[in-house]
Amino acid sequence: MFKAVDKEIINNHNLKLISDLNSDFDHLRKKLERNKVNINDIKNKIKNFQVAVPTWGVGTGGTRFARFPGIGEPQNIYEKIEDCAVINDLVGITQKVSPHFPWDNVSDFKELKEFSDSFGIGYDVVNSNTFQDQGEDNLSFKYGSLTNADQSVREKAIQVNKEAIEAGMTLGSKGLTVWVGDGGNFPGQISFSKSLERYIESMKKIYSNLPEDWKVYLEHKPYEPAFYSTVISDWGTSYICAKELGEKAMCLVDLGHHLPNTNIEMIVSRLIDLNKLGGFHFNDSKFGDDDLDAGSINPFELFLIFNELTLANKNGKLKEISYMIDQSHNVTDPIESLILSSNEIALCFTKSLLVDYDHLNELQDANDTTGAMQLLKTAFNTDVNPIVSMARYENSNAIDPISIYRSLNYKQNKSKVRKSSKGSSSGIV
Repeated sequence: MFKAVDKEIINNHNLKLISDLNSDFDHLRKKLERNKVNINDIKNKIKNFQVAVPTWGVGTGGTRFARFPGIGEPQNIYEKIEDCAVINDLVGITQKVSPHFPWDNVSDFKELKEFSDSFGIGYDVVNSNTFQDQGEDNLSFKYGSLTNADQSVREKAIQVNKEAIEAGMTLGSKGLTVWVGDGGNFPGQISFSKSLERYIESMKKIYSNLPEDWKVYLEHKPYEPAFYSTVISDWGTSYICAKELGEKAMCLVDLGHHLPNTNIEMIVSRLIDLNKLGGFHFNDSKFGDDDLDAGSINPFELFLIFNELTLANKNGKLKEISYMIDQSHNVTDPIESLILSSNEIALCFTKSLLVDYDHLNELQDANDTTGAMQLLKTAFNTDVNPIVSMARYENSNAIDPISIYRSLNYKQNKSKVRKSSKGSSSGIV
C-alpha cells in the first residue's frame, strides 16, 4: 500500500510532541475521573470514528462572480484521490471519499478502485449532478432536472443517477445522495404541485435501480440556485418524499441548507425519532449556504447536533449514519481546510461523549433550565484536544497534522506536474 505522506516524517514529528501530549492527556484524565468519566473509553470511540471527504472539496471553489484557482490543484479524480490520501494519512479518520458524477467519471471504474485501494482509500456515498448541463445534446437542465416539465429531460436526469449507481457499485459504495437545484425564480414559473409529483415519480424510477443493500439520501435546501421556490426545500418535504419512496430512502442534513437561525439540532432529533435520518454534510455558514469550514462559525451548534446523535445512540435509536464533509474553499488551501474540519468534527463528537445524559434527563424533568444548560456548556467548554490528538497518535497519524502538511510543501511540489489554469474564471466549479 502506498503512503501519500511518508510515515517516517509523521513519526519524527510526533516524537517532538508526544511528551507534552502525554502530560496534557494525563491532566485531562485526572480531571475527567472526578466525574467518573473514562478517558480511554472516549479515546477509543474517536479512534474508530470516520467522516468522508468529498472529491470536489480538494479543489478550489468559487462564488457566482469568480473563481481563483490555486497552485497544484487536482485535475482529475486520480489526483483528487492523491490529495484525499494526504488528508487521511495525517488525520486517520477520513478513510473514504465521496465522488460526484459525472464530474468524476472515468472510462474504467475498476482501474480507479484499484488506484484508490493502493492508497487505502475507500468509497462512501456517491453523489449525482443534474444541476448543470454536461452532455452535447439539446436536453438542458436549465429549467429543472428530475422535475422538468419535459419528460425527455427528466429521463436524462434519471439516467445520470442510474449511471452514478452503477459506478458506485464498482467502487464499493453503498449509497446515493440526490440533491436537485430544481425550483423557480419567479411566481408562476413552475407548479408547486406538479413539480413535487414529478420529483417523486422520477425518484421512484431511481429507487427501483438501487441494489438491495443500498440507501438513497434525499438532500433538501430552501433556496439557491432558484431564489423564489425550491422543490425539496425543507426537512419536512424531504421526509415525506423519503417515506413515499420506501425503507431504503433516508433524509440527509446539510448544515448549510437551512434558513438563518434554524434549529438544526431539533431537526436532527425529529428525523431520528422518525427513523429517517441517514446522513450529514458537515460545513458551516454565517448568512446562507456559505460552505465554510465545519465549526468555523458556530462550533456550539455542531456540538449540539452531536449531542442529539450521542443521546440517540445511547438510547438505541441511532441507525447507521453517513458522515461527510461538504465545503467550498475559496481563500484557503482546501487540504488544510478539510484537515481542520475533520478535527473540529472529532472535537465536537468527543465533547458530546462527556455529557451525563442520565443527569441531563433528571434536570429536564425537574425543569432545571440553568442546570441543564450548564451541564451542556461544561462539556462544550472542556478542552478535549488531548483526546483527539492522542487518538491520532495511537492510530499512527499526526499529532499536529497542519504543521506536518505545511512542512511537505505539497502543493508547490504538485504544481510542477499539475498544470492548472491561470487567473480567475467565472462561476462556481
